[in-house]
Amino acid sequence: MKKKILYLFLFVVIGFVLINIPFTNIIGSGQKFSVFDFFAPTIGMFLASAWGAISVIVVKLISALVNGQSLDTATIIRFFPLALAALYFGARKYKFIVATIPLICMALFIMHPEGRGAWYYSLYWLIPIVAVFNKKSLIMNSLGATFTAHAIGSVAFLFAFNLPSAVWIGLIPIVFLERMLFTGGIAVSYVVMNTAVDKLAKFLENNSLGRMVNKDYVFSKRLSKNL
Repeated sequence: MKKKILYLFLFVVIGFVLINIPFTNIIGSGQKFSVFDFFAPTIGMFLASAWGAISVIVVKLISALVNGQSLDTATIIRFFPLALAALYFGARKYKFIVATIPLICMALFIMHPEGRGAWYYSLYWLIPIVAVFNKKSLIMNSLGATFTAHAIGSVAFLFAFNLPSAVWIGLIPIVFLERMLFTGGIAVSYVVMNTAVDKLAKFLENNSLGRMVNKDYVFSKRLSKNL
């Protein structure tokens, strides 16, 4: 437990640095995506899914407080999509239960009057349900994680801000490009961090740190077989 808390602290520190590197604006709000959005889901694989989700929320909260952000609706909403993406990315024992989250989001989206007018937007969230059957593939796991985050965020913004159907319909092609970019970003982030942790564990001769490493995704010639 002490080691887990130490590693949680280290990932929170790394996350805090990355969350302050902006990447792009979120359409429909004054919020921004950051480099942390690539890194955050991968924490679920290193710390186990529940600990990863907790670390993401901690980073988000600390960042909001340190940067003087008002804890408005948009800020609070953004605490949770990446936390659940980390839960999805790291899930092993309960992966099929985690995959029900996008299904629930689909139902909630279609229940809303504005969402019902753009019901086919929610079909994107079938992707993490399908991807859960091939989580050993880094690309599929990353794809499932980013669309889980997208499902949570979309439903939360729909109910909080009542965005009209036309907005959701217009976002469909943008979402595809955005989420493909995030899928690649998550996969690359995991390989880089996994390789770095592997090197550090060997250098320090630290077995507990080494157990966090997935040898299938260390940068090597066999990496392509596990993508």
